[in-house]
Amino acid sequence: MTPAGGDHRGERHLPSPLAGIGVAAAALGIILLLGLVVDRWPFAFDRAIIIGLRTWSGPRWLPHAAVDITALGGGTVLTIVVALVAGFLAVQRLWLTALATITASATGGVAVDLIKSQIGRPRPTLVPHLVEVGNMSFPSGHAASSAVVYLTLAGLATQVTPDRLARRYLVGAAVFLVGAIGASRVYLGVHWPSDVLAGWSFGTLWALGWWWATAKARATIGGER
Repeated sequence: MTPAGGDHRGERHLPSPLAGIGVAAAALGIILLLGLVVDRWPFAFDRAIIIGLRTWSGPRWLPHAAVDITALGGGTVLTIVVALVAGFLAVQRLWLTALATITASATGGVAVDLIKSQIGRPRPTLVPHLVEVGNMSFPSGHAASSAVVYLTLAGLATQVTPDRLARRYLVGAAVFLVGAIGASRVYLGVHWPSDVLAGWSFGTLWALGWWWATAKARATIGGER
């Protein structure tokens, strides 16, 4: 990003990496919905993956690493991240981007909680949970919320970051974080894989929706004012 008062022109069209993961997220959502029509959850792959991961277990350090990684998708960390980034954007006088960051993250969290309460899918009990959890299972709140926050931050940053390589790095870093957080939930035994897939799909599409809405608003008002 450039200093306050500088040239904030970034990507005016949806970057190809974001477009690609958007298509994948939409396809994934459709596949999960079709799966529910012809099958019941948990799906066969849900059980196989959870049992397979716990049987494998991995190196001794992996459970501790998974707990640390999963915390990056928790409400406390995400709230701190959004607050700090929004503050930085405000200091840079990127008012529209700051407002969109806060609004997209807050409304996304509310939407995830509402979906969870309406569907009411119970947590998996095939293996002992390696962390304490509450509320319902579908979709994974950590997977969905991390996608909402990190992909929204990266996506909106592409609109105000002139350097193409920097834009690609931000998107790649966000995708890596979201992927690691979602995978940690399955490894810890607290979510079915389909919970995580649904969370990724929802969060990605939510972030892309806010990319589009913010781009439209930016074009309408002529910048960040």
